[in-house]
Amino acid sequence: MNVTLLNAAIRTTCAIAVIALLAGIPDLALAQASPFLTGANALQANILAWLTPIAIILVMVLGALAMANRISWGWVITSILGIALAFGSAQIVAWVRGMFGV
Repeated sequence: MNVTLLNAAIRTTCAIAVIALLAGIPDLALAQASPFLTGANALQANILAWLTPIAIILVMVLGALAMANRISWGWVITSILGIALAFGSAQIVAWVRGMFGV
């Protein structure tokens, strides 16, 4: 057998072994998390960062309007429920996913 042909066969076999190893072990293949999950987490953090000062200002305005007796209490209850849903969304999703075993 020719030496050059033998070297090419050895290189091909080694390359196939390395590819199989990298495909079989995700850590060595530098596999990353789901891009959708990464984007969804970033979006959630961004929304909460914007929502925090808005919720604080909303509570201040509701308090001032309630103090002046110029607001319907339905608006207050709706605002409180909205704030609770916005800031508790991660826990609510985890709870629902746990109920359905996802």
